[in-house]
Amino acid sequence: MTETAVTDNSSTNSPLPDRLFAAVQTILPHHLISRATHCLAECQIPWFKNALIQWFVRQYDVDMSEAQEENPKAYAHFNDFFTRPLKHDARPMPADSHAVISPADGAISQLGDIRYGRLYQAKGHDFSLTELLGGDSVLATEFTEGKFATVYLSPKDYHRVHMPAGGTLRQMIHVPGRLFSVNQATTENLPRLFARNERVVCIYDTDKGPMAVILVGAMIVASIETVWSGVVTPPRRILKAFNYTEAGRQAIHLNRGDEMGRFKLGSTAIVLFGKDQMNWLDDLKAGDTVRMGQAIGSFS
Repeated sequence: MTETAVTDNSSTNSPLPDRLFAAVQTILPHHLISRATHCLAECQIPWFKNALIQWFVRQYDVDMSEAQEENPKAYAHFNDFFTRPLKHDARPMPADSHAVISPADGAISQLGDIRYGRLYQAKGHDFSLTELLGGDSVLATEFTEGKFATVYLSPKDYHRVHMPAGGTLRQMIHVPGRLFSVNQATTENLPRLFARNERVVCIYDTDKGPMAVILVGAMIVASIETVWSGVVTPPRRILKAFNYTEAGRQAIHLNRGDEMGRFKLGSTAIVLFGKDQMNWLDDLKAGDTVRMGQAIGSFS
């Protein structure tokens, strides 16, 4: 694994079109655009939804042979297709019980150490761990000097998010925010991107210590869902925490590989672990393509 380091916030040498693309997004009505997209993605008019799905499959070369339902016309609407489940043997788990797996199909945007309470985003950009977790400085201490990995889900990818390791849900935090695009051009040009976008922070207790899986919203991501609460976004845009360790509340335990959430239209998942808890694989680096269930690290 290539270690990442916290860098200063100097400007990058990104191409001008990429910088303009990021700059234009600062004035767009993100939530309005995303809600309008949601309406189109939920449309069940046969000719419209079939045309949209078939265009998407061709445009992004989607492998429908992995899906439980291979016929694109069988889906009720575009979102139904986009969050399609896979065949049970499409993503085998590693035999090593200590292995940490990728939570999703996608590409490693960045991974490495959480240094000085900050996470590396791209050349010239990092962001605050505390801010990422919704401003909870006490919670942030559990992951200080720990590990992080950011997985970007492209449009063609499978868009359900699974558990990197087994754990019991402790807390879910909805953090309101913007909905900037999370593609490479924006990541490289927009400061503090993942700490500014709307997100759902899920905190788990594992046998090895704390683990966070953070589902980050993005432009035209119409909603984020979890398996225990259903749709989390879009609600009223206020920061709200839900505790799952209160007396009388049934514990929610998920095994490694279990589905924990999904995006209706793609985005990014960030995984956090505590200090001296685990290590990423030595040969894993930013830019690598990963699949859900693939080993990307191992507990110490």
